[in-house]
Amino acid sequence: MKAAQETIKTPIMAQDIKSKFRWPQFNWRGAIAIVGFFAAWHFFVKLGVPGFKEIAAPFDVLQTFLTRYVNNQEYWSSWVSSFKRVLYGFLIAQVLGIPLGLMLGTREVFHNLAYPVIEILRPIPPLAWVPISILFWPTTEMSIIFICFIGAFFIIVINVHDAVRSIKNEHIWLAQSLGASSGQIFRRIMIPSVIPSIAVGMTLGIAVTWNVVIAAEMISGGNGLGRLTWEGYVSHTVTVVIIGMISIGLAGYLSTIVVDYLEKKMMPWRVVR
Repeated sequence: MKAAQETIKTPIMAQDIKSKFRWPQFNWRGAIAIVGFFAAWHFFVKLGVPGFKEIAAPFDVLQTFLTRYVNNQEYWSSWVSSFKRVLYGFLIAQVLGIPLGLMLGTREVFHNLAYPVIEILRPIPPLAWVPISILFWPTTEMSIIFICFIGAFFIIVINVHDAVRSIKNEHIWLAQSLGASSGQIFRRIMIPSVIPSIAVGMTLGIAVTWNVVIAAEMISGGNGLGRLTWEGYVSHTVTVVIIGMISIGLAGYLSTIVVDYLEKKMMPWRVVR
């Protein structure tokens, strides 16, 4: 009987260990797509396809990167500068946007007063704020962070606001009938209902923040990946422009990985595929 129990426990324990320690699966299709993209780019340039005649080939870009930028401290400082601006703007947008969205969704009087202002300011493109931010903030760095903040702020506010307003009244009435206090309703019903919308707002906000910071750096920044790309354009150095573009894409991809990780931590009930 004891031996039978041990034989039953052994596969169960092995299965538990296997489920906890999952090796990441390599995306072969994605790798093939990336290789195909660069191969098509190379052949289009070499064949002189219209639109590609003035574009540098991938090997030329790689050679420029290896000779001029891989050991260039200023290049990697541009990465750090852009990441810091995105991080500060993104975090400030979450810290201010989530409480504001909750208040707009739960306080009717405050909603009637503040929401029309939000709706007027929300359609204004973040880059339209650049002149005002330069005049308002004392340093260029603070101006760029403010633009990053604007890019993500309205997205998170609207997502949280809509999530709170979409909570069914029946759920709140049922909790109240069972004796739940306002604080318990807020913690047990509203917050879990809002978390998926916060996650969506984070995903959309980080992408918009990268778009905004690059444009802001091109306009008023002294460094950063956006400034690197702009300097390549001004100097008519196509390889530098492409290096800047690829760097921006990789930086945004790395930021998305971090946000996806945070989303999984925020919503552990979701099935991981």
